[in-house]
Amino acid sequence: MTAFRPTRRGILAGGAAFAAAATPLFAQEGTTEFLPPVNGPVRNNFSSFRMLNWQDYFDDTRRGAILVDITSRALHYWSDDQSLYRLYPTSVPLSEDLTRRGRTEVVQKVVNPPWRPTASMKARNPDWPDLIEGGAPDNPLGTRALYLSWQYYRIHGTHDTRKIGRRSSNGCVGLYNEQIQELFELAQVGTQVLLI
Repeated sequence: MTAFRPTRRGILAGGAAFAAAATPLFAQEGTTEFLPPVNGPVRNNFSSFRMLNWQDYFDDTRRGAILVDITSRALHYWSDDQSLYRLYPTSVPLSEDLTRRGRTEVVQKVVNPPWRPTASMKARNPDWPDLIEGGAPDNPLGTRALYLSWQYYRIHGTHDTRKIGRRSSNGCVGLYNEQIQELFELAQVGTQVLLI
């Protein structure tokens, strides 16, 4: 009886077959829409990035609805008339003590927002500057920010793309700059927001 000896060609062929079977479906380049597979809608994947239904969280979508799922590190947006649904990967707070959950709303929209650390952020990081002007390449709020009715909480962009998909913020929800720019145009003052 001969022992099984893997060959390079066999390993590469097996790897290619596995990769082809596991390839996700993508929408057109530059969009945030996902194409469902032929045999039904995608509900979950192994990283817990999942599509949700607005009816499970909101009474209506008047003025639009934003749901931030801290667990899956995703932001869901539904337009007022429900004709648009967007799903964005996000950064979320570093720890539970920095995390706030509950209902709030968008109270202000700011292009190139200035960044000022809170007193508790300065206490933890005394070497941080007191202000980074809006539009500066190292501004932690990126190019756009949706200010929430909770003091100091924002949904904003980030220039540090390594933060997206991680627990990396001091309380805010971060998106890629390209995606916060899209959400900034879709959301309005008064858009309801729920963090779960």
